[in-house]
Amino acid sequence: MILPIIAYGDPVLKTKAREIPRDYPNLGEFIQNMFETMYQANGVGLAAPQVGRSLRLFVVDASPFDDEDPKLKDLKKVFINPVIVEKWGEEWLFNEGCLSFPDLREDIYRPSNIRIKYHDENFQLQEEEYDGISARIIQHEYDHVEGIVMVDRISPLKRRLIRNKLLNITKGKVHADYPMKFPLKKK
Repeated sequence: MILPIIAYGDPVLKTKAREIPRDYPNLGEFIQNMFETMYQANGVGLAAPQVGRSLRLFVVDASPFDDEDPKLKDLKKVFINPVIVEKWGEEWLFNEGCLSFPDLREDIYRPSNIRIKYHDENFQLQEEEYDGISARIIQHEYDHVEGIVMVDRISPLKRRLIRNKLLNITKGKVHADYPMKFPLKKK
């Protein structure tokens, strides 16, 4: 089932998400719905807060970037209760987008390497290292479960310069090819 994506301005996006217990009801179905929603919106990652659930869960599928890095072809994963335990390497700039910010892209600096602990969809504990684009996608989605959104990573001056764009997003005055919920949209 396609879930509506929550637009910037909704408090769920700025709230640190809570851990998911092993017996969370219908978790498998929710994960499938998140993948379906992400694919329908042409995203490469989607976090539970972006569909209105304040849970420490995100999904990624980096295969659209496999032309830049062939190992991304097989990066389709579920991250439950993730914790980035280490970041290192040179910070590099990349023009990021976010499904909760339709019609907006911003240059964001992030470290090139991460180590992350998480549970997979079977609640098996994993610890892995990522670099490059895969590290960036995971850091972006991890920010969502920490209550951090893309524009928190840009300068205050840049935020002021795009203030009207951000206001238009909250009001639903943007184009999105996927279902969304806007916090200030008039009925």
